[in-house]
Amino acid sequence: MTTHSAPSATTPSTPVRDTWNVMVRELRPVVRDPFSLIFSLLQPLVFLGLFGPLLVSESTAPVSETLAWFVPGILVMIALFGSGVTGSNLLFEMQTGSHERTLVAPITRSSLLIGRALKEMGPIIVQAAVIAIATIPFGFEINIAGALLGLVLLSIFGMGLGSLSYALALASRNKDWLFWSIQQATIFPLMILSGMLLPLENGPEWMRVAAAFNPLSFVVAGERALFAGDITSLTVLWGFIAALILAAIGLVVGIRAMQKAR
Repeated sequence: MTTHSAPSATTPSTPVRDTWNVMVRELRPVVRDPFSLIFSLLQPLVFLGLFGPLLVSESTAPVSETLAWFVPGILVMIALFGSGVTGSNLLFEMQTGSHERTLVAPITRSSLLIGRALKEMGPIIVQAAVIAIATIPFGFEINIAGALLGLVLLSIFGMGLGSLSYALALASRNKDWLFWSIQQATIFPLMILSGMLLPLENGPEWMRVAAAFNPLSFVVAGERALFAGDITSLTVLWGFIAALILAAIGLVVGIRAMQKAR
């Protein structure tokens, strides 16, 4: 008599499947509550409404050229602030005990970090697209191919910074003040020294030197070149290199922190 074993009721776990499941889990609250995604656009819209007119009035260049310089910087700002604070969500989960339950789940530790990092791409793409399209009536001109590559560049950058934010949250367990102190002390110098809002060409020498070592400067310059349609520029290449290096460092540091989490 031949017996046949019943098929397994569960699908075998793999790193790819685990990563996908974690990413979907993290995206569900965003889809269910899109208001939070829309509300997060308030800050870049304020900068557009306040800094934009000042730059246009002070610049001797046409409005389209001024916006071509300014708007890509705002898009990078969205990725900077959006992904830079995502670790606070993980910090909240650790404080409420829900993170401990995911640690004992039958999934790989690396997928817990990679899935969260990949999740950062969705909100960044949506927010950046909304801002870019909203500025078209005011004279902002978009090169479609360059804009699509620009969104890819923003996604890579956001994934890397988001991973570092999660690693910081893991290191700041039960210490909210430590997370926010380091986050605030890092984000604003990176923003100012990237030439994101104001040009640094006429700034002090030390600021120009510091900007040369700021990876965000390369991302901002690459984003401006892409939206202007200068896709084959070396500036774009350096922007992608900087974003990829940040993503690699962020994932390595984040995965190690997640694997050591208790």
